[in-house]
Amino acid sequence: MLKSRSSKKIAFGFVAVVVALVVFIGISTQKRCDAKGGSKEYEYIGLLTDVMTIVKKSYVEEVDSKKLMYGAINGMLTALDPHSSFMTPDTFKELKVETKGAFGGLGIEISMKDGVLTVISPIEDTPAQRAGIKAGDQILKIDDRFTKDLSITESVKRMRGTKGSKVILTIMRDGFERPKEFSLIRDIIQVKSVKSRMLENGYGYIRIAQFQERTDEDMAKALKTLQEENKGKQLDGLVLDLRNDPGGLLDQAVRVSDHFIENGKLIVYTEGRDKDARMQFTATPRSKEPDYPIVVLINGGSASASEIVAGALQDHKRAVVMGTQSFGKGSVQTIIPLSDDSGLRLTTARYYTPSGRSIQAKGITPDIIVEQLELPKQSPKRESMFIREKDLENHFENTDEGKKPEEKKEQPKDKDVVKDTTDAAVKTADPLKSDYQLIRALDLLKGWDILKRMGAEKR
Repeated sequence: MLKSRSSKKIAFGFVAVVVALVVFIGISTQKRCDAKGGSKEYEYIGLLTDVMTIVKKSYVEEVDSKKLMYGAINGMLTALDPHSSFMTPDTFKELKVETKGAFGGLGIEISMKDGVLTVISPIEDTPAQRAGIKAGDQILKIDDRFTKDLSITESVKRMRGTKGSKVILTIMRDGFERPKEFSLIRDIIQVKSVKSRMLENGYGYIRIAQFQERTDEDMAKALKTLQEENKGKQLDGLVLDLRNDPGGLLDQAVRVSDHFIENGKLIVYTEGRDKDARMQFTATPRSKEPDYPIVVLINGGSASASEIVAGALQDHKRAVVMGTQSFGKGSVQTIIPLSDDSGLRLTTARYYTPSGRSIQAKGITPDIIVEQLELPKQSPKRESMFIREKDLENHFENTDEGKKPEEKKEQPKDKDVVKDTTDAAVKTADPLKSDYQLIRALDLLKGWDILKRMGAEKR
């Protein structure tokens, strides 16, 4: 299609201005680089200038300069690592909303793993979790667009949308013979950061779904509520559930850990090239939880901030970590606002647990490895599974006198009592009763309490 000469002059003039600006920046950069004894940076700036000029002049369609520059910046950052990215003003605004706990979309935390868009974890009680999306799933397509050529930012943008709208994710998973399509309906994602309840008398349960601005405050309320539900008495034990927690705000991970770690002890430290990225976070003099036993549950969907908490409590011998290997995101991203309301998410440091462990690409190894198992919805009664002495022919009768026959005691209906994990029948829709890892954690706390009492009796 032909264009008027005036349009061509305007376009040429705009290109000349852009090139002049880039050259000016390049000259300034060259002076700084020459002062430091290097000129490679200037050569690359010149290369960028050449490419921009060629694209503006010869591309088949007219190119929006802002879009071109945003693309160049994003490409620069995504070439660094899976977590660094450029955020347009709209995306940056969404990020700020997300950390407050509400956003529109599917409820999936994603990352790039071996060049494939991969689910870190679905957020609890969201369209993604309800549709059956799991940690480790590979997202090959979003609707009809392959994700191979999409950045994380672009992928997130495609999955976000108005409530009630439909999106189809093509998923590949271990055990699938071929990719499978999952149809999801977008919703307003209201992420409740902390949930809690009593498992049994004396044993509490706290689930952290994501580390947001109010997580520490919600955690403090949950701990207080559990003590009140335990009739004001100290808990006998606590299960802290960090499974499928993709992380979030570093300061909130530090504050959650601070509830359980003694004043002055190291919680986490970071190391980076910039001195501002080298930080240490220690426990404060705030009021601490009593020294009751804690089991922390983690799995492959536990990442970043949740790994900080698990690593700190594990290193200080404050908790037993149970479950499966965590995700292994041991890097810190700094959010840097830019002049046009866009922003950078830049990896600036690695974080280390108190003992000096970097979990980057390794993860937290549980003290007790427990895979998640599917428990049967019904199980045979124990009486029918074993032959007992009373079933044998000509067995001796019990001749003890003065003892009443043992009466069966009904368990209170409002308690989730698990007597034998091998016979963990699921009698209600309560997910806690079908959660094998949680059952094992509760059993460990009970055993811990029994052994402690046995030791006290021997003294």
